[in-house]
Amino acid sequence: MSLPPRHPRTRPIGMGHLRAFETVARHLNFRAAAEELSLTQSAVSRQIQALEDEVGAALFLRHTRAVELTSAGSMLLRAASTALERVDMTVRQIRQSAGRKSVAITTWASFASMWLIPRLEAFQRDHPDIDIRIDATDAAVDLATADVDLALRYAVPQAVPADAVRLFGEKLTPVASPWLLQSHPIRRIEDLAGCALIEAGDAHRTRHLEWLTWQRWLDHFATPEPAPRGRKAAPKPRLNPQRWLYFNYAQQIVQAAIIGQGVALARLPLVAENLASGALVEPLPHARIDSPLVYWLVVAPRSAQRPEVKAFADWLLQQAAITREAIGDVPDPDTLDQMD
Repeated sequence: MSLPPRHPRTRPIGMGHLRAFETVARHLNFRAAAEELSLTQSAVSRQIQALEDEVGAALFLRHTRAVELTSAGSMLLRAASTALERVDMTVRQIRQSAGRKSVAITTWASFASMWLIPRLEAFQRDHPDIDIRIDATDAAVDLATADVDLALRYAVPQAVPADAVRLFGEKLTPVASPWLLQSHPIRRIEDLAGCALIEAGDAHRTRHLEWLTWQRWLDHFATPEPAPRGRKAAPKPRLNPQRWLYFNYAQQIVQAAIIGQGVALARLPLVAENLASGALVEPLPHARIDSPLVYWLVVAPRSAQRPEVKAFADWLLQQAAITREAIGDVPDPDTLDQMD
């Protein structure tokens, strides 16, 4: 049964009442909210009643074993969730600035493990007073609201904000372990037919990631047989490998290639170190192709002026320049103005 209408007060509502409301609305359960807030259930109930008095409307419909939001409650929840999130984020920033300096980065798991983390020791050695927090997720994080200072992203140029800074582009190339190549030399494209081929399992289902497939690579290099006059040229051949291996993550693809399970079509920026160390070999160096995907740095506007964030961003740009040189990256003219 809904509560009778109340006469709204004009003074601002209490933050404690608002937090109690948001917690109850999230759980739709007073007992669960009380446990999260470390309060008694009756204390939470009193806070909700006091808030309803201040708002002048019922926020919940009370049932025997559950509660549900009223239309007024739904309106208040939309505003309260955003407001409390911003307050909590600001408090965390204040606490950080009052204590140790830190930088929070969001990126995806493969890039974190294959490119960023192996390089972090150098930054930490030069900046021992700056803590680093890496949030590895495939979901794009909203830098306007999340507790993150900068993002490292992998996307086509049209999909990033105008202030994104280009780190490097991407080239794709076959790679294999030196032990595999000893037993099965690869000197031309046709030699791949006797190998196991490794590629991204979801590339065929995801826009733009089709560039990571062997068939896309083959379409670029394979030459169809010349056709007799008056007939169409034969279609480009398809590889018929010994077997296929599919993985969801780039680090899995590269690891499988390193231990000799097959030949991988690798993203050159992510395997440049493996090639330099000899853990992987590029058997067809003339057969690299460019993909439209680019690696970007995006700095949260609210964090851009913090010295520790600027130091980390500058270090990232220096590391990116080393990678560009290692892979022979020449950016598209449309992105030259976004270079460091």
